[in-house]
Amino acid sequence: MKLRQLTALLLAGTMAISLTACGGSGAEKVNASVKEDSKAEETEETDAAEDPEVSDAAVVGEEGDEKLVIWTLAKDLETFAEHYVETHDVQVETVVIEPADYTTKVQTALNGGQKEPDIIVGEPQMLEDFYDAGYFEDLNQAPYNAQDYEGQIVDYVWKVGQDEEGIQRAISYQITPAGVYYRRDIAKDVFGTDDPEEIGKLFKDYSTILDTAKTLKDKGYRIFASDAEINYFSGDSAWVVDGQLNVNQARLDYMDLVVDLYQKDYTAYANQWSTPWYQAMAGEVPILTADIQSYADDSVNVWDADQFAEATKEMEKTQVFAFGLPSWGVLTLRDNVGETSGNWGVCSGPAYGFGGGTFIGISALSEHKDAAWDFLKWVTLDEETAEWWIEKSEGDTVSLVSVLDKHKDDENAVYGNEKMYSFWLKQAEGIDYSKVTRYDKVINDAWGQACTAVKMGEKNKDDALNEFYDVVESTYPDITVNR
Repeated sequence: MKLRQLTALLLAGTMAISLTACGGSGAEKVNASVKEDSKAEETEETDAAEDPEVSDAAVVGEEGDEKLVIWTLAKDLETFAEHYVETHDVQVETVVIEPADYTTKVQTALNGGQKEPDIIVGEPQMLEDFYDAGYFEDLNQAPYNAQDYEGQIVDYVWKVGQDEEGIQRAISYQITPAGVYYRRDIAKDVFGTDDPEEIGKLFKDYSTILDTAKTLKDKGYRIFASDAEINYFSGDSAWVVDGQLNVNQARLDYMDLVVDLYQKDYTAYANQWSTPWYQAMAGEVPILTADIQSYADDSVNVWDADQFAEATKEMEKTQVFAFGLPSWGVLTLRDNVGETSGNWGVCSGPAYGFGGGTFIGISALSEHKDAAWDFLKWVTLDEETAEWWIEKSEGDTVSLVSVLDKHKDDENAVYGNEKMYSFWLKQAEGIDYSKVTRYDKVINDAWGQACTAVKMGEKNKDDALNEFYDVVESTYPDITVNR
């Protein structure tokens, strides 16, 4: 998501809010900010937050019952709501908001004093600022007593939902650890085995990945669709430690890997989420050029399947070995692998990582907090709901430990009957959430730009690093940068 400008706006808003209070409930913090706004600004912001052109609302349940309003980034909660009202006497309105608009809409609504939505969500990179702004209700206080449920949810997910004081503010129904999805048939052809433990050794560190990439190219394959496939394993350390920017050797090695993958033609140059990226899951795909990947050459429309097929029919073809994705990649591949279904496996990458996840909380300004808590508990802490969601989603990885343990021996036919839930739980246990900081989104974006500048030959490594340091210093003057 391209949220850099929105993140900057949110940070500025958060700084203003945090000056108004050093304690108390989230509602107190938000209301303190509201008092500083003029009536005209409040009206304008409220109108903007209710703009139907940037959201899609669905209402379920009997008319006249208590109404619960949910704002969410993904349609999952819409599906949960449809099932919830079947057994609960409540009406639920679910508003699905585009990710690029979500942060601003939540900020605008709550700073404007809106009583709706009752439930808000956030992805991990949004949460710390949302917590500081006081948007989420304290779930450790009565009648919620969320601390009583500790241990029932996978540990790193539980911690993501806590603010810096350890107060539970949000809970997620899913875990999203990262893994390497690989083609078993290609593994057997090139490496003589498709065993996940053995294939995992081919991705154990950055230098080994480069060797693996060369071996695959020599056999006519490509290791990844693009060099972005290794993003989720880009470093196993915090970007900021004791107030200082932390660019360790692993980060520099990652940059070198990205540059080599790109410049040595070890990928198919298929940008993530484009037509060729999805096609690479199903089999043969054209080997694009670096110019096409960077959009310097617009002769190939990588977003339109028909135009792409026509424009690339004379190009050299290859097959892609692996994709780096979180656990929800199971669903992405499920819908795109075509005839390669059953020929896939999943192994660990060079570092523990995770990506995304929908964390659900109660708005501090909600007037329906009891109903909101009932829904939140039902989605995240109810075993029957988790069982239903596994079946309904066709493979999403829930966060409830008891249900994951119950399904640990389930075999997934798409992945060569691999025991996926057992694998994802093991990966989740290795995630150290203390390495995640509020600065990660902006710093990761700046680091990605530095890697791109080097790999495309726009800058040498030293110049790209200095520009990266400049961005961090100018964006976060409180961080010490040692060049």
